[in-house]
Amino acid sequence: MNSVPLCGDPHQLQPAPQHIVGLKCPLIRPPRCPAEDRSRVLGGYPIWWSLALGQQYSSLGSQPILCGSIPGLVPKQLRFCRNYIEIMPSVAEGVKLGIQECQHQFRGRRWNCTTIKDNLAIFGPVLDKATRESAFVHAIASAGVAFAVTRSCAEGTSTMCGCDSHHKGPPGEGWKWGGCSEDAEFGVLVSREFADARENRPDARSAMNRHNNEAGRTTILDHMHLRCKCHGLSGSCEVKTCWWAQPDFRMLGDYLKDKYDSASEMVVEKHRESRGWVETLRVKYAFFKHPTERDLVYYEGSPNFCEPNPETGSFGTRDRVCNVSSHGIEGCDLLCCGRGHNTRTEKRKEKCHCIFHWCCYVSCQECVRVYDVHTCK
Repeated sequence: MNSVPLCGDPHQLQPAPQHIVGLKCPLIRPPRCPAEDRSRVLGGYPIWWSLALGQQYSSLGSQPILCGSIPGLVPKQLRFCRNYIEIMPSVAEGVKLGIQECQHQFRGRRWNCTTIKDNLAIFGPVLDKATRESAFVHAIASAGVAFAVTRSCAEGTSTMCGCDSHHKGPPGEGWKWGGCSEDAEFGVLVSREFADARENRPDARSAMNRHNNEAGRTTILDHMHLRCKCHGLSGSCEVKTCWWAQPDFRMLGDYLKDKYDSASEMVVEKHRESRGWVETLRVKYAFFKHPTERDLVYYEGSPNFCEPNPETGSFGTRDRVCNVSSHGIEGCDLLCCGRGHNTRTEKRKEKCHCIFHWCCYVSCQECVRVYDVHTCK
């Protein structure tokens, strides 16, 4: 059974939540921070994600991490960073992986997962509301941390983790165990300990973030699979060795994007307990299927992202490239919000008329081709 530590005691364990419930941990006050960021921190904005961007990320491989310099860490995250400093580059790499996947998945949407340079709140005000977009970003970032840590362990870059030797079992017919099975459960544990450390407030947003974080991580465990390699003369498969492997992260992104499209809308309920009011989430429409631990949840509507709006974080869609032949959201009609589009021609140099020469190189000519480019008005 997966376990998580009780708030305030990193050594005591309790079963991990399997569905959305009210938080049962006491409020832990975040560290003090600059005035312009304090409202975001108290609102649950994961400012530590900024570790994955800018100068701090580019220096991870060459300079030691100073945990105290990472913005937005709560005390539990700070302790984790200091105790497991060698894992922190993988944590940052995981967040970066999640951001890149978010930008790929939403490349044709009105909101395209834009990040803001030199801003601790890297997505701006977009994540201030409990929307579908917030649900996806939390899920893919948490999955990214688990994925990157797991991969790092399998590659041997950390002395505190390695290959998984607990889930092998007997080999199958025609193959035997070999290679390095990836220990995804360790990566999930690291992501849960670090990413969920600040989601301990007795409010609805913390419950939502925690649920979506776990949904992202569960995606990895659900899609672990055997990966095999053949051995033998001239490519024969006389011997086949197999190991447990994570899925491609693109597949995880595709899966979570589907969960974004089918996310469950919730409503907030308040309950009085001995320590005060606690907020929980309940499905808004009782006749819909109740969300499982693998579904994404939200309880606030999204802006339409058609026009620039600094309050919502929308950059609008003016000058965005659209697909004139598509009737989907990436098409010019929907992406441009009915404003119409402009068309220009663009010349591009490309390789063409390529020939393979024995042995062994390819020679190509360079051709200039003209393309129509359509952008929103």
